[in-house]
Amino acid sequence: MVIIMPKKYYTRIIENELDQLLGIFGAVLIEGPKWCGKTTTAETRAASRLLLMDPSRNFENRLRAETDPALAVSGEAPRLIDEWQEVPKLWDAARFECDNRGGEPGQFIFTGSATPRDDERPMHSGAGRFAKLRMDTMTLFELGKSSGAVKLSGIISGEKVQWASFGSLDSASIAECVVRGGWPAAVGRDALAASAMAKRYIGIVAEEDLSRVDGSRRDPEKVKAVIESLARNESTLATLKTLVADLGGEVSRQTAASYISLLARVSFVRDIPAWNPAMRSPVHLRESKKHHLADPSLAAAALGATPATLLLDFKTLGLLFESLALHDLWVYAQANGMGLYHYHDSRDLEVDAVIAAPGGTWIPVEIKLSSAQIEEASDSLIAVEKRMVAAGNNPPVSKVVIIGFGSQAYVTDRGVQVVPLDVLAP
Repeated sequence: MVIIMPKKYYTRIIENELDQLLGIFGAVLIEGPKWCGKTTTAETRAASRLLLMDPSRNFENRLRAETDPALAVSGEAPRLIDEWQEVPKLWDAARFECDNRGGEPGQFIFTGSATPRDDERPMHSGAGRFAKLRMDTMTLFELGKSSGAVKLSGIISGEKVQWASFGSLDSASIAECVVRGGWPAAVGRDALAASAMAKRYIGIVAEEDLSRVDGSRRDPEKVKAVIESLARNESTLATLKTLVADLGGEVSRQTAASYISLLARVSFVRDIPAWNPAMRSPVHLRESKKHHLADPSLAAAALGATPATLLLDFKTLGLLFESLALHDLWVYAQANGMGLYHYHDSRDLEVDAVIAAPGGTWIPVEIKLSSAQIEEASDSLIAVEKRMVAAGNNPPVSKVVIIGFGSQAYVTDRGVQVVPLDVLAP
């Protein structure tokens, strides 16, 4: 399958942060899953480029870079080094050049969808020269499917949502958004074509990418089985034990753990860490991570889901909508200098997400498919607020329910802000 990027360029949320980092550091590394638009965005800032995965003339760029990395990094700045992990010695060459050029910022933009092989890792960390920036697939706001009437930045600063129009999503359009995902190359294509891309991505990861991480051959069928198990447990706190049991003995515990770790290294899996607001807090929080696939379409593809089948299975649709919402919240939080976490304590009190900053600012978030679940979500948010405040933590700046359909943006009489996903922006 040939992936053709759309002719129209869509502005990406990370661009502001990219420009800031290029003004401070000698080099910026943009990390993220394949096909999410890293190269395309980097090219809008680059004055010269080295594409290591260009197949023309038998990957001549890669061969030259391996032979003479110093020459490969030479070029007008900022110089784009695309998929740098294919020739890891370029990292050290660029680091040397950053020092050689007197610490001048904005010299290089590196992009990568995987970490180098263990035996090929750079000699130096790049600390002080390289800044790292995560890029994800496109959010609803980037795709033009969110009005942006409600800004997360406003919620973080303590603003209350004003009465806004209803979101435009319904169950059918949510199902299509989940199956299509946020792939730039899927823009303008039907859901079937977009789903085919996600399935192809899974195939490439299982058949090629994981084996390339450390040069060890992996069983593609077992990799696919692990991916399918992760998809079945998307948006849950499934432990490794749960995943192994779900696999029915098909994959050992050790193999499953290894494959999940490798999937993270190729940016196919992204973990949401547990929130730990205060080291001395008397509230005992569970520290397990939530495994999420890089795009909700990957979970849908792994499960063989279509928009039509999801409409017959609202439980699965709800879990995949949560995955979609968390994906977008992660991007929006990052744009505001915040992190995304989950909360689950020893009393089994939990909320789907916590947007938090090191200084103590935090916002608990519940994600629900429809407005019928707002009261239930509010109960959880208020319970978490009471427990954390009683334990000596600062109260949250807001409490938020993200919904799929059935409501407009407003503040309930319990002080909970209700925000349809398709009116939210950074």
